[in-house]
Amino acid sequence: MKKRVLFVDDEPNVLDGLRRMLRAERARWDMSFVDGADAALNELRAAGFDAVVSDVNMPGKDGFALLAEIRTDERMRDVPVIILTGRSETDIKRQALNLGATDLLNKPVDTQDLIARLRSAIRLKTYQDELKDQNAILERKVEERTAELADSRLDIIWRLGKAAEYRDEETGNHVVRVGCCCRVIAEKLGADREFVELLFLTSPLHDIGKIGVPDAILLKRGPLNEDEWDVMKRHCAIGAEILREDSKVMNAFLAWRGGRTCGHNGNGQNPILKMASSIALTHHEWWDGTGYPAGLAGEDIPLESRIVALSDVYDALCSERPYKPAFPEAEALSIIRDEAGRHFDPAVCVAFGESLKELGAIRTELGDEAPCPAEIGCVP
Repeated sequence: MKKRVLFVDDEPNVLDGLRRMLRAERARWDMSFVDGADAALNELRAAGFDAVVSDVNMPGKDGFALLAEIRTDERMRDVPVIILTGRSETDIKRQALNLGATDLLNKPVDTQDLIARLRSAIRLKTYQDELKDQNAILERKVEERTAELADSRLDIIWRLGKAAEYRDEETGNHVVRVGCCCRVIAEKLGADREFVELLFLTSPLHDIGKIGVPDAILLKRGPLNEDEWDVMKRHCAIGAEILREDSKVMNAFLAWRGGRTCGHNGNGQNPILKMASSIALTHHEWWDGTGYPAGLAGEDIPLESRIVALSDVYDALCSERPYKPAFPEAEALSIIRDEAGRHFDPAVCVAFGESLKELGAIRTELGDEAPCPAEIGCVP
């Protein structure tokens, strides 16, 4: 493709002279000629140019004013500008370069000198454009890769949450519904976007610690005795340990690759693992302090766990299990209302009550036989 060059001078005879001088370059360059700075700016904004050659002395806006506008407009700031001048002041070149001129030539300009300077400026612009194109391609690839990694992370988190559910009993999309319900309640509470996204990602892992509970206790159909119940309660600490402690596999991989080990402090700074372990540890704490494992009360319980606690109970009440039928919606809501201020944070209960329409839609869309959660509208 031809390179486009714009020539600016208020004297028609100068423009005619430039046309004649550069006639041999017409096969290489597509040249435009205008008689003022405003006309030049209109041309530059309407179409891309690879170089500008401008006189300094012009009525109205002079060449320096044109140069200044070019350099402050993001769409054309990279266009090389060669200044032509018949003025002999010693500070002209310094002023032109300070404003961002690529070069400066004195009038009358030598044809071969002008052609050589233009070729150099256009070559530099071509290299810059190629670099920008390559950077844009790399940025797109990074964005695509980042999106792929984010999708993979979501998928792994969801499947990890499902692993705990399959140890317990077949509960379909329970962990996904809990995540969606947590998102809606957190939004209703006015939580910021970062908190909502982290909660949505991590809440499905609330019962991951059940992986460490023996089958004889986890799958028992009758009531648990005191010793068995103590073992069951340990799933909170187990879950927090799984999500918080060092990964032996990752440490081995990094040692093989020659990298650092991922120590406990490093994991503790990961916001996803930090919130996930917090939820796993404290989602069975009660507002009145009678929960487990630490007997936390009120706002000492992390907000994310207070939201998960209500969402988890709500979905469990409304879902069929091998040991119980699904409760009618009205009965489930009555139980939750009665537990406000005892089991549940009253403010979370209010937000829950204001979200019933959205929560009902989630249960409809994400029934236990529903398709992959990525196809469901509750996923942001």
